Amino acid sequence: MNDLKDRLASLTPEQLARLKSQLASAKPRTPSNGKPLEFTLFFFSADGTSGSDHKYDLLLRCAEFGDAHGFRAIWTPERHFSPFGGLYPNPAVLGAALAARTSRIEIRAGSVVLPLHNPIRIAEEWSVVDNLSNGRVAMAFASGWHKTDFALRPEAYAARRDAMGSGIETVRRLWRGERVGLPGVDGETVEIVTYPRPIQPELRYWLTCSSPTGWEKAGEIGANVLCMLGPSVSKLGQNIAAYRQARAAAGHAAEGGTVSVMLHTYVDNDRKRAKEKVRGPLKGYLEDYIRQYDVMVDETIQKDVLANKDAFLEFAFERYFEQASLLGPQDKCQRLLNELSEIGVNEIACLVDFGVETDDVLDSLSLLEALHYRHASPQGLDTATADTTVQKETT
Repeated sequence: MNDLKDRLASLTPEQLARLKSQLASAKPRTPSNGKPLEFTLFFFSADGTSGSDHKYDLLLRCAEFGDAHGFRAIWTPERHFSPFGGLYPNPAVLGAALAARTSRIEIRAGSVVLPLHNPIRIAEEWSVVDNLSNGRVAMAFASGWHKTDFALRPEAYAARRDAMGSGIETVRRLWRGERVGLPGVDGETVEIVTYPRPIQPELRYWLTCSSPTGWEKAGEIGANVLCMLGPSVSKLGQNIAAYRQARAAAGHAAEGGTVSVMLHTYVDNDRKRAKEKVRGPLKGYLEDYIRQYDVMVDETIQKDVLANKDAFLEFAFERYFEQASLLGPQDKCQRLLNELSEIGVNEIACLVDFGVETDDVLDSLSLLEALHYRHASPQGLDTATADTTVQKETT
């Protein structure tokens, strides 16, 4: 509750009035289950070809909105050599820009593809961002999967998963200010300490997980987890349970880790309008995944996928919209939020840059904010309670 009080106390009178108005006019019929969820903003797929001439207009405006309205964090990815997501080759550079435009929201990499980099550079670059942001940095680490990305370091592809553990530990040790011995010229060991020193004494970090072994590894090393919803809520629940068990077995607090789930997000209480606005952009997003998948499979499977592409995209769109996203009315979104919080999800990473126009995304965030507020305290807040809380905190 103290976090909620701090957020309320920091709002201007105009922001408080707008919040009360939004809560009064946007009360979902489906109640919150009272379990806390943090909300974050997630970027992954924008290509910068639509909307404003400023390619990063959506990112910067959403960051400012999230900063002003109590969203926990903003994530930027690392993606290479694809027009979809082509705005994001270096999350540290974008993190520095976000640090200059915000004052409260956490700045996260979602994710750094660790095998593509020397861990020393990761520690150095993100320490700069931590200083620029006054200690608001966190990051997720991923092993990478797309062969084309490894044109940057082709020698690292085969052992990319094996390199994760030692790479993460090197970044963490350097972050803490420890001396690390590394191979230098002519095989001589060089003892190094990185500068500038970060503001935060410990690095908060996630593993990006897509397989059961990844969840177990995250639990063993005590990492947080960043993931997609996957095939079903029940399957996600099984992964979370395995993660909690692995944490406990390794001596970590079983409930101490954060599970952050990425969901495509566009909230609009007109269901038909919402569906039409997101249909084209989301199918384009899914088609990009088909193209990336092509390079990973044999020719026969490629032909089968391409031959049935339209049917597959329509099926996938309907499933995403109805079952696996925060797309559409608040009531529908609230039901999924309740399901996810029941199985132990701690955060929602709201993916907003999949092709919807910038002004529509910002309108959606205003409705998302009402859902966010309902999960802002351990007790949960319905609209009447939130309104009472606002009045108490400002008198």
